[in-house]
Amino acid sequence: MSTPISHVWKPSSARLVTIDTFVAIPRGTAAIAPAPLNWPTKDPGDVLDYILDIGPAIVGNDGDSIDTLSVTISPSNPGDLALQSTTADGSQVIIWLSGGQPGTIYTVTFNINTTNGRVLQRSVLIPVLLLSVPPIPVNALITATGVVLTDQNGNPVLSSI
Repeated sequence: MSTPISHVWKPSSARLVTIDTFVAIPRGTAAIAPAPLNWPTKDPGDVLDYILDIGPAIVGNDGDSIDTLSVTISPSNPGDLALQSTTADGSQVIIWLSGGQPGTIYTVTFNINTTNGRVLQRSVLIPVLLLSVPPIPVNALITATGVVLTDQNGNPVLSSI
């Protein structure tokens, strides 16, 4: 007799970014913006969890955590990156993303309110590229050495015959 197994889901640390710590700027110096946060490249066919950790913004405030949040994705056209679900766990926002247009770098912007009244806005970049090999159409032009000819976007050049 088979017994169904219950699994505990944990977000993947492979797609975790943490906001920069808050660093004091010496008087008389100009602040320099940190490099943008980014997640690893995603394939349009992937449906994966991504994590943003705001821990450095609430360090030293043990009772503070994420209370509410909103997420926007840009660009936002038909067929672009889509938000499947959102959840929070303490100082971490976990979102599930699907789709996206190959060759596009998306900006995922978070507006976060904490239980103690802090408000944070951060953006994370996520590039979408074809990481899987799509099937080769039967009318694709192929060289004598077996290489598929492609256009500047990596799409196979097709024969009209």
